[in-house]
Amino acid sequence: MNRPIRVLVAKVGLDGHDRGAKVIASTLRDEGMEVIYTGLRQTPEMVVNTALQEDVDAIGISILSGAHMTVFPKVMQLMKEKGMDDVLLTGGGIIPEADMETLKKMGVGALFPPNTPTAEVGNYIREWVSANRNF
Repeated sequence: MNRPIRVLVAKVGLDGHDRGAKVIASTLRDEGMEVIYTGLRQTPEMVVNTALQEDVDAIGISILSGAHMTVFPKVMQLMKEKGMDDVLLTGGGIIPEADMETLKKMGVGALFPPNTPTAEVGNYIREWVSANRNF
């Protein structure tokens, strides 16, 4: 790529704990990526619209509230409606393994549980973008 990877990090819904999202955002910045952090209490529509405006390569959603089976499908639906088929949707938080598998089958990228090494997240995004985005 001729430019840094652009990643939007978002907290959707009423989940008010954002330490993990801020750690990931900081780590990705340290790895040379451009990161847009949307802050707390975003709607799926706000996340997708911001991602579209910012021309991101990946959207990372941090979710601890248990709403992952609602949030991720809604974001995916909105991304498809906006033609964002070449943008990675990934994330992490408190998500049961069975739900991670269901979301992956729906097209969501890798999902990272707590205590995942931050380098693993950065490597995954870098590899996915390299394989799926052409600039």
